[in-house]
Amino acid sequence: MNIIQLTPGSGDTFYCENCLRDAVMVRSWRKLGHDALVVPLYLPVQMDDVAKGKTSEIFMGGINVYLQQKSALFRKTPRWIDRWFDRPGLLRWLSRRAFSTSANDLAETTISMLEGQQGHQAKELERLVHWLSQQHRPDVVCLSNALLSGLAGHIRREVDVPIVCLLQDEHEFVDELPEPARTQVWDLLTKRAADIDMYVAVSHYYSQFMRTRLDLQADHIRVVPPGISPGEFEPAAQPPQPPTIGYLSRASRDKGLDILVEAFILLKRNGRLKKVRLRIAGGKTPENDPYLEEIHTRLREAGCLEDVEFLDYSYTQRYAFLRSLTVLTVPERTGPAYGLYALEALASGVAVVEPPVGVFSEMSDIFDEGLILLKENNPSCLAEALEPLLLEPDRAYRMGSTGRKQIKDAFDVDKNAEKMIAVFLEAQKRFENK
Repeated sequence: MNIIQLTPGSGDTFYCENCLRDAVMVRSWRKLGHDALVVPLYLPVQMDDVAKGKTSEIFMGGINVYLQQKSALFRKTPRWIDRWFDRPGLLRWLSRRAFSTSANDLAETTISMLEGQQGHQAKELERLVHWLSQQHRPDVVCLSNALLSGLAGHIRREVDVPIVCLLQDEHEFVDELPEPARTQVWDLLTKRAADIDMYVAVSHYYSQFMRTRLDLQADHIRVVPPGISPGEFEPAAQPPQPPTIGYLSRASRDKGLDILVEAFILLKRNGRLKKVRLRIAGGKTPENDPYLEEIHTRLREAGCLEDVEFLDYSYTQRYAFLRSLTVLTVPERTGPAYGLYALEALASGVAVVEPPVGVFSEMSDIFDEGLILLKENNPSCLAEALEPLLLEPDRAYRMGSTGRKQIKDAFDVDKNAEKMIAVFLEAQKRFENK
């Protein structure tokens, strides 16, 4: 099967769960004998080594999308000018700086992209459709998330190919948009469902959530859990010393980093946990800088800053980072669709503590040990849950080891890649019958 995977890049600035999920899944499709190609949108994709030799040029380059949103002039420029703005090095450089980050800009561009041919980026869509038609003729096109569904209708008609759309945490982005744009985006996402042959949610929790939001019928959506390649993750030979708490996600308020910091301060005041350390990884976007300044100030005022490490994000270094931890927690405020960081920690033999929101209640039914749910998502409850694991790191180590064994049963990427192929075949039949 010839598969095109359209994946928005993050510019390698933060822990992008969508990028990691897509790249690992594409690699497994290739192992199964399929021809799978990653097509990056907006910014360069993460995990270049996974997709090496199988990643196309960038389409819908972030600078061109922005310029075409802002000025009618750039909606008519020739390709040789647009190509200059699509250079990967330039896009990576700009992704680390705040340009076009206002809420209104973001909302307007999101709406325009969902309008497809009627949006300001129609020229970019035409280029993608022409390239798919002339050079690749895929059997299926897979969209990384529903925010790309404005591309679906034109691709489906002109390339004559079924469209499968993955669903993962779109609500976090959309619900942060200002009104009336938020309602407009949800309305457009619901409207675009007619252009999607099959949706695939990463969890049963998120399937039900998005069925309600997009008014989907049960036969229009399937569930395929994310994939983990257990062989990539190795546990530490013994529990790390001193006891160490880890955080692996974008440094932002919605991910609950401030909740963790307050819990850490409470733990440091415990006479038995004076040596405990906190390691923060996962990167950031320029918009997160003021929030991180607040975090630094709070830790400094509490006298704890010297016991906290803020690490630059590198996806290859996250393996060693996970092995350095006693326990990992990302106390998200909103319900995540599946929490890749928790799965990667468990695959590394690291115990995980999470709030009772989103997919985590579903995950707790899968893991006998290794995943602990908080009573409530606040600093005192988090500190209370972390304390016994930090005081008894051998216990935390055993719990993580049990969780690692169970990863293979529910989240092995090769098994789930086969499930995705079955969904593609189902989408083809649905497409042919329409």
